[in-house]
Amino acid sequence: MWHKPKVMGVINVTPDSFSDGGQFLSVDAALAQAKLLVSQGADILDVGGESTRPGANRISIEEEQARVLPVIAAIKKELKVLVSIDTMNSETAVAAIKAGADIVNDVSGGLADTKMFSSIASTNCLYVLGHWRGFSDVMDQRTQYSDVAREVVGELAEQVSVAVASGIARERIIVDPGLGFAKDMEQNWALVARLDELTQLGLPILVGASRKRFIAHALDRENPQGVDHSRRDVASAGLTARLLQRKLWGVRVHNVQATVDAISVVSALKEAEK
Repeated sequence: MWHKPKVMGVINVTPDSFSDGGQFLSVDAALAQAKLLVSQGADILDVGGESTRPGANRISIEEEQARVLPVIAAIKKELKVLVSIDTMNSETAVAAIKAGADIVNDVSGGLADTKMFSSIASTNCLYVLGHWRGFSDVMDQRTQYSDVAREVVGELAEQVSVAVASGIARERIIVDPGLGFAKDMEQNWALVARLDELTQLGLPILVGASRKRFIAHALDRENPQGVDHSRRDVASAGLTARLLQRKLWGVRVHNVQATVDAISVVSALKEAEK
């Protein structure tokens, strides 16, 4: 049965994110981007204040909150849209929820901050639990898998169990396979090819492949860094269309318009096939 996924548009309020660092540092710039993404069809806006690109330096919790909280408050005041806070810090998650965030998107799946689960357990927010093996400065050294899909599912299942034991209702949890996090180029593609195995968890699935290194590597193995955003966006939208054969809760993307267009084309085809 055809299932249209939610589109989560990315707004990075950072100077150093790999894709859009420095573009939306002010509240006005971030709000303008939020309005654009919503007009293009975004169902959720994912606001992040700390870059998780490979090699990125950590920032203080104070700096993270100074970046994201005013943006979240402004978006919720101006727009009727779900807002997600992209953070690994429990203090920021709680503060963001108070500012209006509806979802906590934790790429570390509760491993970066052991207080994450208990801190948000009493809230009503949804929780995206990502697969993760370490911070940006070490994740590329933690790519040892004998079977990447099986191990990702197993490690996610373990963290889901901890989250539920900590008081987060299972129906509030969404899982993310963590594409690009502690996986090399081949492992990312192997995981994408076997995403169906995540359904073993019985939980909604969010996929974030947009503009990532393994996408660029498929386009230019010799110089993936030279692949610009426009080419990555086209490739990302193409992959999204392919992934829609599976039942995904959502896709996290930088280019909402290209993604919505890809979903619309697949939707039209599905209607014609009935």
